[in-house]
Amino acid sequence: MLAVGVVSRRCWRRSCVWRMSSSRCPRRFRSGSPDTDNVKPLHGVKILDLTRILAGPFATMNLGDLGAEVIKVEKPGAGDDTRTWGPPFVGSESTYFLSINRNKKSIAVNIKDPKGVQIIKELAAVCDVLVENFVPGKLLEMGLGYKDISAIAPHIVYCSITGYGQTGPMSHRAGYDSVASAISGLMHITGPEDGDPVRPGVAMTDLATGLYSYGAIMAGLLQRYKTGRGLYIDCNLLSSQVACLTQVGANYLTGGKEAKRWGTAHGSIVPYQAFRTKDGYFVVGAGNDQQFGTVCKILNLPALITDSRYKTNHLRVQNRKELIPVLSARFAEETTSTWLHLFEDSGIPYGPINSMREVFAEPQVSSANHTADTI
Repeated sequence: MLAVGVVSRRCWRRSCVWRMSSSRCPRRFRSGSPDTDNVKPLHGVKILDLTRILAGPFATMNLGDLGAEVIKVEKPGAGDDTRTWGPPFVGSESTYFLSINRNKKSIAVNIKDPKGVQIIKELAAVCDVLVENFVPGKLLEMGLGYKDISAIAPHIVYCSITGYGQTGPMSHRAGYDSVASAISGLMHITGPEDGDPVRPGVAMTDLATGLYSYGAIMAGLLQRYKTGRGLYIDCNLLSSQVACLTQVGANYLTGGKEAKRWGTAHGSIVPYQAFRTKDGYFVVGAGNDQQFGTVCKILNLPALITDSRYKTNHLRVQNRKELIPVLSARFAEETTSTWLHLFEDSGIPYGPINSMREVFAEPQVSSANHTADTI
């Protein structure tokens, strides 16, 4: 990390709201390499990254993966908080930090100093996108708000990522994934059916917000390409996660149906869950009546196919308390590998619950990674 700006040099929702700039400054993507077959989609696009922790860095990392040049601005002396979020570490860097900051250049700038502010403005003038995740109003106080930057860089696509948006009674609060996932209702629907609310194993609210921001920035670049004008994008954790409630939120809004926790099961599809086997867990989903019949044949439970209680998915949902114990008892009779063999080529969605060791030993995971390298 290169430290500049009043420090010594040292190596070390709707989820998104757009606001169009009034300036019309035509700006096309920079010319790329003559070898167009090997040019990544965002080659020549420069990103000024003033984000830290997860949502913002995840968004800019994805932009970097597509070929953008990402300049990450960090706090002098400490850097992004996640640099210390360990163990484990790779050398002096946490694996947490490394997992969301590949394909980036890094500098340290004291933006509380006027000289540091000037450095950010000079960088913004030659960048296409600025992404920040400060508490609303903080950068404005420093002279780095959207109006300040767009005045010198009218082409800029400026994306703000916050906990709760730029306005409203909670807008001043700092945003962390676990709190936003609680307020948004995600924790209310996550966990065992008769147990306590559970935080998802990864920060899904942060990641969803990062993906919304990433998509909005891509659309913003396309919009600017058409109009020559920069724009402002407002993304936040709460709106992103509420949007991701999808059918659960729609069930409440349209029918007043309060949501509940289902563990690995599904509130509207039966069977669609994990079943314990002799040595692990096996997940299977029957999204229609034909698939349910196939599952019953593989399990050697043909009587269930003609049972009037299970003829349709609607009936299976109504009678899940009678059906699931029967299926569970059968799955428990064999090992996971046996079920994997029996369900092969059945057309049924199925799979084991893998540990991290098993995930990265999966041939399909390796195959997908090799394919991704060609993008």
